[in-house]
Amino acid sequence: MQDNNQEHFKRELGLLDGTMLVVGSMIGSGIFIVSSDMVRQVGSAGWLIAIWILTALLTIVAAVSYGELSAMFPKAGGQYVYIKEAYGKLIGFLYGWSFFAVIQTGTIAAVGVAFSKFAAYIFPSFSDENILYEMGDFKLNAAQIVSIITIILLTYINSRGVKNSKILQTVLTVIKISSLLGLIIFGFILAAKAEVWDANWTDAWGSKSLDTTSGSWLPISGMALLSAFVAAFVGSQFSSVAWEGVTFIAEEIKNPKRNVGLSLFLGTLIVGVIYTMANVMYIAVLPLQDIATAKSDRVAVVASQVIFGDIGTLIIALMIMISTFACNNGLIMAGARVYYTMAKDGLFFKEAAHLNEARVPEWALWAQCIWASALCLTGKYGALLDFVVIIVLIFYILTIYGIYILRKKMPDAERPYKAFGYPFLPMLFIVISSIISVTLLVTKTSTCGWGVFIMLIGIPIYYLQNRKSSFVV
Repeated sequence: MQDNNQEHFKRELGLLDGTMLVVGSMIGSGIFIVSSDMVRQVGSAGWLIAIWILTALLTIVAAVSYGELSAMFPKAGGQYVYIKEAYGKLIGFLYGWSFFAVIQTGTIAAVGVAFSKFAAYIFPSFSDENILYEMGDFKLNAAQIVSIITIILLTYINSRGVKNSKILQTVLTVIKISSLLGLIIFGFILAAKAEVWDANWTDAWGSKSLDTTSGSWLPISGMALLSAFVAAFVGSQFSSVAWEGVTFIAEEIKNPKRNVGLSLFLGTLIVGVIYTMANVMYIAVLPLQDIATAKSDRVAVVASQVIFGDIGTLIIALMIMISTFACNNGLIMAGARVYYTMAKDGLFFKEAAHLNEARVPEWALWAQCIWASALCLTGKYGALLDFVVIIVLIFYILTIYGIYILRKKMPDAERPYKAFGYPFLPMLFIVISSIISVTLLVTKTSTCGWGVFIMLIGIPIYYLQNRKSSFVV
C-alpha cells in the first residue's frame, strides 16, 4: 500500500533554483548557431540586433504575463493547467497531446543530438557519420546512441528525486552563464576590431538577403522583407523558448505564488541580456559575410577561433556540451509534471498520475524518455521541431489570451500578482505573435501545416479516449 504522503510533491526548490531552471532550459545550442541564418535573411547588423532585442522584450512580456496565471494556479502542470482552466479540457488535452507527441520530446531529442554532435569534436567516434548498423533505409549512428544514453542518464537522475536534479541544474547553469559571459568578454577584449565593427554598422538598416547559390547579397523590401524578418525571428524566438518549464514544477517550489513569477522574470531577463550581448560580440569580431557563411551555421565556433585560436573549437564544443546537458536536464525534469497533471485529470495514462518514493512522477519520466529516444532513432526530430514552431506560438498566444478570459470568468479569484502592462502589453504580444504565425503558415506551409495537422490529430484521440475511458484514473 502506497503512503498517501508520497502522492504530494516536496517543496524543495527556491527562487535561485527556479531561475536557474528557466535560464538552463532556455539556453541550449541556439545562441551558438542561429545568428548565421538570421544574417542571411536580413543582411544587416541593425536588423539582427533589433530582432534579438524584440525577442527578448516579447519573451519577458510573455513570462511576466504567465506570472499572473502561476500565482492563481500554483500547481504542477503549469501551462496545461492555465489552458484547461481558461478553455476547458479539450484544448487542454490538445496542448498536452502536442507537448508529449512532439514539442517536449522532440526538443529533448534534438538537444540530445546537439550534445553528441559537439561531443564528436572531442571524441570523433561519437559522430553521426559513424554508422553502427544499417538495414534498408534505416541507419543507426553513434550520435543517436550517445543522445539516447544522455537522455536515459538524465531521466534516471530525475527519477531519484528533485534534489539531485536541482543541484545538477544549478551547477551546470552557473557554469553555462559564466562560460557565455567569458566568451563575450574575451571577444570584446581580445578580438574586437574597429574596422570590422564600423563596416558591419555601415548601412545598418539596409536589408538584404544572401543568395546562397551565387554568394551575392540581394536588396529586399516590402513583403520580401517581412518574410525575411519572420524567418529570422524564428531563430531568435526558438532559442528563447522553454522558459515556461518552471510553471510545470510549481508544486515543488517554495512560496510558488511569489517565486514562480519572479523566476520567470529574472530568468528571461538574464537570457535576453546574454543573447543580445553575444550577438553584439559576433558583430564586433566577425564581418557579416563570415557570420552568414559560417560552416554548418556554427557562428560561435568561428568567433571562438578568432578569439582563442585553434583551441577555440574545443572551448565551444565543451560549452555546448555543458549547455545542452543542462538544457535537457531542465526539459526532462519539467516535462514529466505535465503528463502527471494530465493523468490526474483522466487525460493521460493512469500510471503517470502517481509519484514514486522520491515523490517524483517516475512513470511519466520514463514514458517521456522512451518516446524522446524513439524520436532520436527516427532521425526526423529536426523536421518535427520545424512542424511545431507554429504550435508553440499558438499555445503561447492562447495562454496569454487566457488571462483576459479568466479575468471575466473568475473576477474574484485571488491574484497575488497581475500581468505587467495589462491589457496593453499582453495584447501586444498576442498581436505580434499572431502576425508571425500567419506569415509562417503562408510562407512555410509544408512544415507549419504539418505542425497544425499533428496538433489537430489530438481532437479524435480526445473523443476516442473519452468513449473508451482508456486513460481514466
